[in-house]
Amino acid sequence: MAELLFELGTEELPARFVMPALDDLEKTFTEQCAALNLKHGAIRRFGTPRRLALLVSGLAEKTDDVMKEVKGPSVKAAFDAAGKPTQPALKFAESVKLTVEQLKKVSTPKGDYLMADVQEKGRRSFELLTDVLNTCTRKINFAKQMRWGDVEQSFGRPLQWIVALLGTEVVPVTYSDVKSGRVTRGHRFLSPAPLSLDKPGDYEAVLEKANVIPDVAKRRAVMIERIAAAAQKAGGTVLQDEALLDQVVNLVELPNPVVGTFEERHLDLPPEVLIQEMKSHQRYFSLQGAGGKLLPKFIAVSNTPVKDEKLSIRGYERVLRARLSDGRFFFDEDRKSALVDRLPALARRSWIDKLGNMAEKTDRIRALGVYLANAVGQGAALATVERAATICKADLNTGMVGEFPELQGVMGREYALHDKEPKEVALAIFEHYLPRGAGDGLPTQDAGAIIGLADRLDSLCGLFGIGKKPTGAKDDFALRRAAITFIRIVTGRRYRFSLSGAIDESIGLLGPKLVDAKRKPTDPTVKDQLVEFFRGRLESTWRETHRADIVEAILCAGFNDLVAAQLRLEAISAYVSRPDFSSLAATFKRVANIVEKQAKDVSRAPVDGKLLTDEPEKVLHAEVSKVSSAFAAAVKADDYAGAMAKVVPLKPLVDAFFDKVMVMADDKALRENRVRLLMEISALFGTVADFSKIQAES
Repeated sequence: MAELLFELGTEELPARFVMPALDDLEKTFTEQCAALNLKHGAIRRFGTPRRLALLVSGLAEKTDDVMKEVKGPSVKAAFDAAGKPTQPALKFAESVKLTVEQLKKVSTPKGDYLMADVQEKGRRSFELLTDVLNTCTRKINFAKQMRWGDVEQSFGRPLQWIVALLGTEVVPVTYSDVKSGRVTRGHRFLSPAPLSLDKPGDYEAVLEKANVIPDVAKRRAVMIERIAAAAQKAGGTVLQDEALLDQVVNLVELPNPVVGTFEERHLDLPPEVLIQEMKSHQRYFSLQGAGGKLLPKFIAVSNTPVKDEKLSIRGYERVLRARLSDGRFFFDEDRKSALVDRLPALARRSWIDKLGNMAEKTDRIRALGVYLANAVGQGAALATVERAATICKADLNTGMVGEFPELQGVMGREYALHDKEPKEVALAIFEHYLPRGAGDGLPTQDAGAIIGLADRLDSLCGLFGIGKKPTGAKDDFALRRAAITFIRIVTGRRYRFSLSGAIDESIGLLGPKLVDAKRKPTDPTVKDQLVEFFRGRLESTWRETHRADIVEAILCAGFNDLVAAQLRLEAISAYVSRPDFSSLAATFKRVANIVEKQAKDVSRAPVDGKLLTDEPEKVLHAEVSKVSSAFAAAVKADDYAGAMAKVVPLKPLVDAFFDKVMVMADDKALRENRVRLLMEISALFGTVADFSKIQAES
């Protein structure tokens, strides 16, 4: 076993390149090793703006010997009429270094053939690694690549050095005009001298001594600790921002935070503006004091400690001062025009080709918002929904949002308050964008939530309608996230309405924009595609916390009411832990399976009591009639655990029915009547879950 170090040294990479490149590097390496049957142990990844590296432990010295079956000529061609080996047989035996007698005859679908068991010797890892590492380098996918000098190959940034060490040996790797060796580089300014490595295991310690923390997680922890210490010294705490931390950690090799200040007069700007100004362009961390109020201070993270910290801070402050002055200019200029006065400009702002402009989208959001408010019983919020929906996109035409698109909604809220709009309207404008990510909470009031649902559903219906639905890993319009967010809002706020009806309403509002001449009559409709899309999002989300078979059972029973589907999932997931569940599920699954196979040939007429000839079926029918109303009442009250309890007494009666009654009787009328009885039972518990999908033995 040996250690392997592979490092690609570059000019400074953009921060967003580092982690995806490491993912590609590790993925390709493991795939290549698996294809070659080259065994290895744990892989550590190292990444900074100037390097991408893998440290592989426990790499086998060679691949295992493999016994392979080699196919030769057909038996018919291998022997003549007298049974003597022909020239093809002799040549095949010679090629595999065996005698004809040592070959075996094997029957295949194409006839009998001679075969030979040949041992393929393993190859030395060192011999294989050149191709493996060259492939790893080539297969790193950067968002943008560049060339340098007169070489043909491209990379995220020009390569400066390559280290490829297997134990103490240098593995020959060449990319572009750079050849591998054992020399790495430390910090560009603090330790510029070349660093020769004796063995892979020295890598991290050598670099840390040379003022580079190559481990991303360790560098992040050091950065967080130093930022927190600097913030405490400045009398505040850092505003938590994981995305900014992830970005800054890959901008530096040795984090050195410094605290700067800005003019207190800027604190009258909305805090989101200050935070975005510091974050988006400068990568500064905001500081807050007691109660979460922003302080007129920031933390910048430098790649090097400086002799004159005050000089460095002045540079950071000077750049931010200009940015904040721009922000104040936009804020003051924007407030000279009311949001409602900006509405005509939405007609000149295109949304999506074929789906019209933002004014048309706003009209649809308002109409769909009114429909949803009525559908979920929030008539009291109608006035707020209508007004907020009317101006919810007006801030797109402001200078501030033009400069910082991340502030849409935030500025709409601020400008609405400035325009003396009701507070509920201003809040709805902001909250209709929530949640913007996994860390965001749901809207706190109904108007914002309803407008957010309308906005997302209009986008989903429109984009599906013009053929822009996600394919594979491609989702240019983030429609998967839109659907998941839609579900989160509906289930989080317990909105009860028909998903199918809402889709119909949205498609109706889009009208002729969705007409597609290329659509074949056999293709699924836009509605069918969307319903299936929502099903997929529910399935993927629920499977993270619930059994796959139960998720499938719930979805097969319907999910038009998303809240009811969620409650059914939770109830059945809890119910499976009962000791009697497996036998109960097995019984109902048997009912469901028979109904699935036989119901298509049986009419939906009620069970005929006169055709119930055997006592077990009479008793079962009477109990089903008795249980049905109580079961329906429990379902109506969303008491799905209670509903399940109502059908438990049916189990022994169903078992007795199967044991003593011939369901598939020769008499057609009798047979169909018994199937109808099972159909009634299946329809009863089928409103909760499709038990045929549940694995009773789990």
